[in-house]
Amino acid sequence: MPSLYDATGGKIRSLGRGATIGIVGGGQLGRMMALSARYMGLRIGVLDPTDHCPTGQVADFQIVADYNDQAAIRQLAQRSDVLTYEFENVDADALDQVSDCVPIPQGTNLLRITQNRVHEKSFINNLGIETAPWLPVNSRQDLDQALQKIGFPAVLKTASGGYDGHGQIVLKSPEDCQKVWPADKWPQAIVEAFVDFDYEASILVSGNGKHYVTFPLVRNEHRHNILHMTLAPASVSPSLEKKAKELALALADGFQLSGTLAIELFITKDQRILVNELAPRPHNSGHYTIEACSVSQYDTHIRGIIGWDLPQPRLLSPAVMVNILGQHVDLTQKIAPLHPGWNLHDYGKAEVKHNRKMGHITVLTDNPQQTAKDLMATGCWDDVDR
Repeated sequence: MPSLYDATGGKIRSLGRGATIGIVGGGQLGRMMALSARYMGLRIGVLDPTDHCPTGQVADFQIVADYNDQAAIRQLAQRSDVLTYEFENVDADALDQVSDCVPIPQGTNLLRITQNRVHEKSFINNLGIETAPWLPVNSRQDLDQALQKIGFPAVLKTASGGYDGHGQIVLKSPEDCQKVWPADKWPQAIVEAFVDFDYEASILVSGNGKHYVTFPLVRNEHRHNILHMTLAPASVSPSLEKKAKELALALADGFQLSGTLAIELFITKDQRILVNELAPRPHNSGHYTIEACSVSQYDTHIRGIIGWDLPQPRLLSPAVMVNILGQHVDLTQKIAPLHPGWNLHDYGKAEVKHNRKMGHITVLTDNPQQTAKDLMATGCWDDVDR
């Protein structure tokens, strides 16, 4: 449902100073949404099971409860003028139950589609947008039949619940099929052809239900299935950039998008663009927009869900963003004061864990490739495979 209209087609008033945004999920994305909203004079409430979570530290109030706690969600809804979510594993049914008392501009249709790879890839393909070849597989027999069509190598993925490589099994040969789930624990799943891509990329698009704007296409580097670094912009031809923006706008229009949508892409060696995954909210690969763009992905997300018009983002400077995982915290915190060009973001997470996203650094630069090398030369990320 477009953010500017209610279920009957009536216009929802745009929100302004003093209105409250309720955020389901209290991680770093919610934190950066909240900081953006603060500059617009808005109040923030958050629902998260961890007391003093990253978003809770900058919010007006926090409800400490599980994400599927219906009473807690209703309490947040009753105290908010609009609801948003900062991650996709939110109970869509629970949100539907409170849609009678608060607008949810992103809607739950977007949520349900992006929560399930079968629905997501079908939606993308039905818009005429290309993905890797894939088939649904609901049993070992389905998998064997699908692999006869798709071939090896392939990737078996759970239809829901996977992130940062979780719920995925790479199948390089028939022998690897011995690693798949037992018959009595087989989840809804898909198998897709392994893409021999040139590099990974992403593009962000934001909307207010009627009008959509895009951010630059960026190049991403993953390590151990976790985003390591983003270089903005990606060095691509104008025609490829144009195709990526058209693809993003088509998806936004298909969803009647309110807020920010991230589109993860594979760029093939023959310069084709394949959509890998969608994220119905701001994204790790868009952190660079805070310093490098005229408006950030968090700004456009907030503007979109409160019914404001959206400016077309402009890239003010090329940039490199690198993630700080748990194992990188000590050294990056030690040497960051010696690097005035580093824009350090600490997420305020109390517990440091290996491979947990604890913060990020963005560097504005005229030479992203050299800056990426300079960052690696500091030794902070020596655990990362080069």
